[in-house]
Amino acid sequence: MLPLEIRKYLYDIQQACELLNDFTAGKTLTDYAANAMLRAAVERQFEIIGEALNQMLKREPALAPRLSDHRRIIAFRNRLIHGYADIDDEVVWGRPDNEFAQVAP
Repeated sequence: MLPLEIRKYLYDIQQACELLNDFTAGKTLTDYAANAMLRAAVERQFEIIGEALNQMLKREPALAPRLSDHRRIIAFRNRLIHGYADIDDEVVWGRPDNEFAQVAP
């Protein structure tokens, strides 16, 4: 069984994915671009996912090979945090069918 701290990070990731699904259900890129609260909520969940993953892998580096996109996810979190002024709504939203919302908890 994974250590409690790792399970907490996994829970945080799961919750953030579920919230992303809730926040974006039935929404379009146009909705996203027009709604500052929706943008903030979506970006926050991506930040949580990236930070939880980063912290988890610092504590259990052996998990990295099981998470093929971990570098990309963490880099995206860093871009949201540190490059917030240059964030493109289309990049955050993803494809028009909102593929990121398919992230399964």
